[in-house]
Amino acid sequence: MTTDLDRIDEQQRRLRLPGFDEDAAWRLGSDLRRRASEMDAAVTIEIRLGGETVFLHAMRGTSPANADWARRKRNVVEMLQEPSYAVGLAAKRDGESVLDLMGLSPRDVAAHGGSFPVVVDGVGCVGVVTVSGLPQRADHDLVVEALADLCGVDAEDVRLG
Repeated sequence: MTTDLDRIDEQQRRLRLPGFDEDAAWRLGSDLRRRASEMDAAVTIEIRLGGETVFLHAMRGTSPANADWARRKRNVVEMLQEPSYAVGLAAKRDGESVLDLMGLSPRDVAAHGGSFPVVVDGVGCVGVVTVSGLPQRADHDLVVEALADLCGVDAEDVRLG
């Protein structure tokens, strides 16, 4: 758990973009879909920019539950600007969840892996990329690998161990 949290800190430091717009969201979403297809995985992909959904795709084999999980994980990142997997791991480590301390309903938030902030250098968090459909650590890894590629970072340098 501590190793994953340290690695996620490194991911957050390194996975930053010079800019991010609707075209970049389309490239990222399309890349995530390609990666999932190559894995024979069925995932829902959601990318938001400035609070608006700019890419949404539910692959064959997903259900409305995947979209709901994506919404709940995305809410965590939009509120805390931290990867949803890190929020869940920190809750396990600390024995309490910041989401519980904030009085948030599990119907609206899920601290499970698969949602990651989109950060632009000199600007900060401008959006969120979310995947739902795999086990939470695999959802997180899928997002990180695609973001690493978009950022020009070798995925091996930032992937969870």
